[in-house]
Amino acid sequence: MAQFSYKARSRDGRLQTGTVDATDRRGALAAVSRLGFVPISVEAGGAAPAGKAAKKGASAKKPARPAAAPKRKKKSGGLKLSRPGAMSARERLLFTSELADLLEGGMTLGAALAALARREEDSSADGGPGVVAGLRDSIVGGASFSDSLARYPKAFTPVYVNMIRAGEASGALADVLRRLIEHDERTQAMRSKITSAMAYPAIVLCMGVGVAIFAMTYILPKFQTVFEQMGPDGLPPMTKALLGANDWIKANWILVLAAVAAAVFGFRRWTSTERGRLAWDGFKLRAPLVKGIVASATYANFAGTLESLMRNGVPILRALELTAQTVGNAVVGAELRNARERVTDGTTISGPLEQGGVFPPAVIDLIAIGERTGDMPAALAHVAKRYESELSKNILLFTTALEPLMIFVVAGIIGFIAVSIMQAVLSVTSGLNAG
Repeated sequence: MAQFSYKARSRDGRLQTGTVDATDRRGALAAVSRLGFVPISVEAGGAAPAGKAAKKGASAKKPARPAAAPKRKKKSGGLKLSRPGAMSARERLLFTSELADLLEGGMTLGAALAALARREEDSSADGGPGVVAGLRDSIVGGASFSDSLARYPKAFTPVYVNMIRAGEASGALADVLRRLIEHDERTQAMRSKITSAMAYPAIVLCMGVGVAIFAMTYILPKFQTVFEQMGPDGLPPMTKALLGANDWIKANWILVLAAVAAAVFGFRRWTSTERGRLAWDGFKLRAPLVKGIVASATYANFAGTLESLMRNGVPILRALELTAQTVGNAVVGAELRNARERVTDGTTISGPLEQGGVFPPAVIDLIAIGERTGDMPAALAHVAKRYESELSKNILLFTTALEPLMIFVVAGIIGFIAVSIMQAVLSVTSGLNAG
């Protein structure tokens, strides 16, 4: 393919210049039109001519050093990507929202991507090409939107790509983008609820550990002279235990850190295996206090994802496969894959799901109702709404029960240190009074 430079007018009459790749001039004209521009001129070559060419035989002069290109001013409010070739959930949501707005405003897909690519380049640190620019170039090259998205697996999930593919087939791309926005917002809202629930216990635990370290490293040494005068036989048992633990940690702190790091690394390696992931996710579905949050979030995610895929025309077998990949729990994902293998065209999915014994009867009954009425997406939406409500209740129960438990544990650690020190001080005071 050759490179062609073009001059064109946008919908608002502004002059646009750039380059496109095409096999011939006719293909280049078509590529410019797909960008939503009206071509003025298209010429072979990577750069548009700046003026008339120099006459043949003219004396060659040493070319002057080109002036430094003006520094591109960084604009605010653009589509900023934190990592090249990838998008976070928030960045993908912003991209989808802006693209849907432009398509609903009457822009073609190529023109909308070109506009977003300019914002992306203007807001990036070096003004270089990014994900959106790559999508624009792929569309100009004749690829479909879904195939272009699939080239960036770190930016767009399989669910996203398949919903876009279904939207292309139905001709309702803007509607699919709006449903994707709703799906992503619902998923982010669930994650925010869980993160907020874990924030308070984490803060209490960190403060408790910090106070304990402060007491062991700052307060305890101030009484060291008193403890040495009393001797090991004169110290109370709690004080002996505290000093022994303190001395051991000081002597073996490198070993302690290495053991903690090894435990974390080993746990991550274990949970990265299929067997370990199944065991850990199964434990979370049974653990006290946590199981309500994990189950509610998993079933809400399952129903919401499957509902979005089916509502956008993705076939049921493909929808089950994608949902199994994104449900967020290995046990539930394995059960969905097993159900998919038992489901054939024309049969229900409630029966195979019921046979596995993983999904609760409420989910199975609502899915069966949707199958009987012929409106599975509506039934799944009801399941998602129900378990999102259950998630809020379980989070409240978790924080209510965990708050006194965390306070009791932290108070126990700090109280043990304080009582150990005070016992030794009182023993010294009693000895002085007796003398």
